[in-house]
Amino acid sequence: MNKRTFLKNISLFAAVPAFGNLDKLLKKYEHVLPEQLALEESFWEGIRKGFRLKSDYINLENGYYCFLPQETLEHFISHVREINYQGAYYMRTKRFDDNKVMAEKLAVLAGCSTDELVITRNTTESLDLIIAGTHWQAGDEAVMAQQDYGAMLDMFKLVAKRHGVINKIISIPNHPVSDEELVELYANAITPKTKLLMVCHMINITGHILPVKKICDMAHSKGVKVLVDGAHAFAHINFSIPDLHCDYYGTSLHKWLSVPLGLGFLYVKKDNVAGIWPLLGENADLNEQDILRLNHIGTPPVHTYLAVENAIDYYLKMGAKRKEERLRYLQFYWSEKVRTLPNIMLNTPAQNERCCGIANVGITGMKPADLADTLLKKYKIYTVAIDYANVHGCRITPNIYTTPKELDQFVTALKELSGN
Repeated sequence: MNKRTFLKNISLFAAVPAFGNLDKLLKKYEHVLPEQLALEESFWEGIRKGFRLKSDYINLENGYYCFLPQETLEHFISHVREINYQGAYYMRTKRFDDNKVMAEKLAVLAGCSTDELVITRNTTESLDLIIAGTHWQAGDEAVMAQQDYGAMLDMFKLVAKRHGVINKIISIPNHPVSDEELVELYANAITPKTKLLMVCHMINITGHILPVKKICDMAHSKGVKVLVDGAHAFAHINFSIPDLHCDYYGTSLHKWLSVPLGLGFLYVKKDNVAGIWPLLGENADLNEQDILRLNHIGTPPVHTYLAVENAIDYYLKMGAKRKEERLRYLQFYWSEKVRTLPNIMLNTPAQNERCCGIANVGITGMKPADLADTLLKKYKIYTVAIDYANVHGCRITPNIYTTPKELDQFVTALKELSGN
């Protein structure tokens, strides 16, 4: 076999099992509008069959990691086998082109240009590259919220200790009156010394979707760049990153896109690439406009990179709008049954535009940890407890395989535990 044929075979990789059921299912319902399909249980029962699910509990904690549908999983296993078979030859030849193709596919999905996106290991790394790579001077200020992800707040504490940065921390209300209320909170924290503002696209502990575009426009009017934490928004709600008007955007692909663990991406608006200092040195001698200089991390998990294409294919077949509508439907299905009941605390806004699949619920007088423990041990429902930053309850994150019947069991548990 000559080299050209060998490389061609590598790019094709080993055959994987055929998955025709999803295609048949989608074809059957292709003319149904997403908002109508969200209620069509026969369709979602078919989707559920494409997942391998544990039977010993109901999983309502998909926010940490959305495990793979079997179709994507089988492709991933095939990639692992083939990379193990090809070894160093693949690593020194085809993998560079393949990695570039995966980044290009992500850029198309994100709506940005290919020279504005680079694959990373997760949201934390993506945002840390910007926070640590900003050219800080003593007295510079950064604005963020108590409800931001803890690892990001820790990184800002680190740059404060190292560079003398002053961190201005606001608190996001669980139930804002308007977008303007939220924009004003951030605006009031900005001073002439503010260099960077970080904002969540979707707050991880409540599922609250923030008016990112309005916040970005306000910050830019004051000369402040904006870093967006998109860990829970990408492939959850349908949007294009450039439409947000942000300067930087980071996300994890193992969440709502259902890529195997270990990958995320960083978007940097083209004009801002040169202004970020690289974390590691090997690619630092590239043109300062080249975003690749920002993320050299040594030998990457290339089999996981290859699974990006399979995850995107599944997501696109499913349809971004179909998925968003189903996730929002599932959240409202259970939350509207308990929102007004005594002793129930919904820590997530009720308006459609402020939430989607994630919500947070607590019970008066019951610690979140006790609620999570009781839900698992007594009701066989797995969640995660949140008990800080004005949020005291359990985060509830169903996925597209979740059924209303399972959510009915959750509602029954909440009613019993709250005395309703």
